[in-house]
Amino acid sequence: MNHAKAIGIKLIVIGVVLFSILGIFYNATLGNIFIITLLVTGIAYAIGDLYILPRYGNVFATIADFGLAFVSIWLLSSMFIEANGQIIAASLFASVFIAIGEAVFHIYMKNQVLHNDDKRNNTHVINRNFQTEAAEETAETDYIRLRGGKDKL
Repeated sequence: MNHAKAIGIKLIVIGVVLFSILGIFYNATLGNIFIITLLVTGIAYAIGDLYILPRYGNVFATIADFGLAFVSIWLLSSMFIEANGQIIAASLFASVFIAIGEAVFHIYMKNQVLHNDDKRNNTHVINRNFQTEAAEETAETDYIRLRGGKDKL
């Protein structure tokens, strides 16, 4: 249920950004914007949020989401929307706004969605509180230990 909620939030954020930029400035149809939104959301959620975010953290996931959003919006917009070279600028602006939203969304993902998955998947117990042990040994105590404690100094 948490993943469905997270995908819904991400879908709304990307949809609002794409409708604001592509719908207003490029007269794209609502159907085209919805298809682009679904594809960008699916790609960014699978790669950026489920793979990169847990392994590398928020900064790398936000940078990856920026790159993924830019390339996917640029390619999909050039396929669905009949715009000239100006679509690169629209893809860049949309990617910047999506990346800002993604930085905040990743905090939600870490606290609410991925945190719950860690609890459910980690059933084995690993004690990660390591301690070092230190002792002082002298030649006399080593000699006594080797002799079996018979010769005490």
